[in-house]
Amino acid sequence: MDKKFILLTNDDGINAQGLYHLYRSLKDTGKYDVCIVAPDKESSAVGHAITVFRPISVTREYRDGEFFGYALDGTPADCVKLAVRAILEKPPDLLISGINQGPNMGENIIYSGTVSAATEGTMCGISSMAVSIDNMIDPDFGYASKFMAGIAARVLENGGFPTGTLLNINIPDMPEGGIKGARITIQGDVKFREFFIKRRDPRGRDYYWMDGELIEQAADEEFDYIAVKNGFVSITPIHYDMTDYKAIDYLKKWDLKNLMK
Repeated sequence: MDKKFILLTNDDGINAQGLYHLYRSLKDTGKYDVCIVAPDKESSAVGHAITVFRPISVTREYRDGEFFGYALDGTPADCVKLAVRAILEKPPDLLISGINQGPNMGENIIYSGTVSAATEGTMCGISSMAVSIDNMIDPDFGYASKFMAGIAARVLENGGFPTGTLLNINIPDMPEGGIKGARITIQGDVKFREFFIKRRDPRGRDYYWMDGELIEQAADEEFDYIAVKNGFVSITPIHYDMTDYKAIDYLKKWDLKNLMK
């Protein structure tokens, strides 16, 4: 029987440790053919940007003398588009974006290149997942990569996801014994409040460096960041259809026929 085919990508770049640990955890099972198509450099927080005004170069990357994957000088969404439409000989059965170094929860998923790569996979008709670990500085990817190998098997056994749906997964950065389990969650309302530090370069020109802090608006047990804070893996099903269906009836009350009078 043919092996299932899994495509990996990320926004941290092809040399990121999270991607490598994920690759090894899937490859070492012997159950899958695994291919990497990822940015050639750090591309975090680029959202769903794509490259349209210049060509995208592709480089074959090797590790320990063996082919490792394709590096693109484009965005995470570019990587998925190009992989599916041009590079791969056949479409993958599953796409996983990550393991991202740092969480992608609440409003952050709008900016996330990790989530956008998985969204692009879903738009291409591929069952897709984005996965992040809740630590931006020297995280331990051991449990996260093991968990993703397990959930990848579960997804493939069950035939993938409904049309338009992808999973956004966030994993606490702690030893396996500290993980309390996994929860199905909703996107929380945690916000990142930005502030900008003004500085001056050696030539006297002003520049700004963005910093900020996470602001928790509520503490609902169903929220993604509450689950992670309490030691659970957060699994949030999301959809690229951004229509606010609840607002349609409200808007229908407007007198749009007389809008131009």
